[in-house]
Amino acid sequence: QVQLVESGGGLVQAGGSLRLSCAASGRTFSGYVMGWFRQAPGKEREFVAAISRSGISLYYVDSVKGRFTISRDNAKNTVYLQMNSLKPEDTGVYYCAATPRWSGSLRSVDGYDLWGQGTQVTVSS
Repeated sequence: QVQLVESGGGLVQAGGSLRLSCAASGRTFSGYVMGWFRQAPGKEREFVAAISRSGISLYYVDSVKGRFTISRDNAKNTVYLQMNSLKPEDTGVYYCAATPRWSGSLRSVDGYDLWGQGTQVTVSS
């Protein structure tokens, strides 16, 4: 079983950058598709990005394309989310998630089996 721990959140001004990390325990990290979601206060958790097991296939929600980059280092059991040109609407708790399947459900919360505890990102205007 893989356990996920996010880090790297914080307070940043609009236009700034943050890099989130999600460290996974266990020896089967490379067998999981990894995703990032976020949840703003009073809103549902929404998909941000996903990366295939090899790191070759990437998938983003339209609102972050060109600003966010998802990547992974299977040797370090870690997935990253580099966030540039941050906007106040990017504010929320960011969660990493894992699933063994690259499927049409990657944009859905229900498409993932494992979740981290989340890290807060606040973008001030």
